[in-house]
Amino acid sequence: MENIVVVGAGQAGASLVAKLRNQGFEGAITLIGAEAVPPYQRPPLSKGYLLGDMTLERLYLRPESFYTDNNITLRLGAEVTGIDRSAKTVQIGAESLPYDALVLTTGSAPRSLPAAIGGTLEGVHVVRGLSDVDAMEPEFGAGKSVLIVGGGYIGLEAAAVAAKKGLKVTLVEMADRILQRVAAPETSDYFRALHQSHGVEILEGVGLKQLTGETRVAAADLSDGTTLAVDFVIVGVGITPGTALAEAAGLEIDNGIKTDAQGRTSDPAIWAAGDCASFPYRDGRLRLESVPNAIDQAECVAENLLGAAKDYVPQPWFWSDQYDVKLQIAGLNTGYDRIITRLGDKEGAVSFWYYQGDTLLAVDAANDPRAYMVGKRLIDGGKSPAPDLLADPETDLKSLLRA
Repeated sequence: MENIVVVGAGQAGASLVAKLRNQGFEGAITLIGAEAVPPYQRPPLSKGYLLGDMTLERLYLRPESFYTDNNITLRLGAEVTGIDRSAKTVQIGAESLPYDALVLTTGSAPRSLPAAIGGTLEGVHVVRGLSDVDAMEPEFGAGKSVLIVGGGYIGLEAAAVAAKKGLKVTLVEMADRILQRVAAPETSDYFRALHQSHGVEILEGVGLKQLTGETRVAAADLSDGTTLAVDFVIVGVGITPGTALAEAAGLEIDNGIKTDAQGRTSDPAIWAAGDCASFPYRDGRLRLESVPNAIDQAECVAENLLGAAKDYVPQPWFWSDQYDVKLQIAGLNTGYDRIITRLGDKEGAVSFWYYQGDTLLAVDAANDPRAYMVGKRLIDGGKSPAPDLLADPETDLKSLLRA
C-alpha cells in the first residue's frame, strides 16, 4: 500500500494520520478537510473558546508544521464530492485523487430546526464547528435574552457559558427532563439544580412551536402557550453521522457507516472511524460520539491499515464542563435498572453508579475524579463491586480495585 487518503480533518482524521507515521508508514498520506483551518479540538468551542479563555491557536490539535514535517499533505477548504470505488479515486472539484486505501472520518453534523418553524431566521445558531461559534460569539452581550433549545450536554454547556456572561437564559427540553436520553434522573436533578442556582430558567416537557421575526428571530412560541422575547437562539438537539458521501458511493449504512470490528466498510479498500462509523459491539452495533472514541478507533484503524488485524474494543468515557463542575463519565449506561449515589470527599462532589442487576455498567462523577478513576478501572477490568459496598460511605473506593 503506497497511498492512503483520509477524508475528514477532525479529531479522528488527525489522529489516524499521526498514528500511521508513528507506526512507520512511509507511503503518501493525504488528509482532506472541508474547513479552511488545520484540525482542531471541538469540545472547547462551546466552553473555553466561546468564553474567550482559549485562543484559536490553542484549539489546533497540532501546529500546521507537524503535517509538513511528517510529509502529510493537508488539503484544507476542500470538499470531496464523490468516490469512484472502481477507479479508486475521490473527486475534489474537477480533480480526481487516487487512493490505495481510503478512510472516511467524516464526523457528524448538528441537527437544525426546520425552516417552517423559523429555523433559518438570522440569530438562530448551532454549535459544532469553528465557524458556528465565531458566528454566535458577537451575540453574547450581557443582559441579552437567549433561548437554548435542547437539554443535552451541548445545550447545557451553552447555557452555562451564556449565564456566566450575564445573559438571561431560558432552556426548553421537550422530554420530561434534561439529559433524559443519556443520563439517570439523579444526574438530571444535579444539573438542573446547578443551572437554576446560576439563574437559568429550565422548562422541561416543553417544546418549541415556532420562532418568529421579520428576517431575524425576535420571539419564540412554546408548546405550553407562552411566548418569549429572545435576542438569539442556540439549537442543541443532537447530531447526525456524516454518511452522505458513503451512501452516494453505495457503502452499507447502519446508524452510521457500517464497519466490521477492524474498521473496514463493505468495500475492503475503504475504512471508517469516529462519529460517522458504527461497529459491532456485544450483540448489536454501536456508534460513539466522543473525542476518546474518535482517537482510539482511528488509531486502531491506522494499525489495521498496516496489517495489525486488531478488533476495536471501546472503553467509553466522556466529559462535560459546566460552570465550576467537571462531569466525567465512564462506561455505557444502557440497560441500567439501579442507581447508587455516593457523596465525594469534597463539598459538591457526587457520583452516580449505574447497575444492571449486580453488574456495574457506568459511573457519572461530578467534581469527583477519584470516583471516576476507580469506576473506569473497574468497568474496563470487568469488575462489579457489590452495590451495598459502594453505597456505604465508609468504604474506601480504592479498596474496590483490590477485591
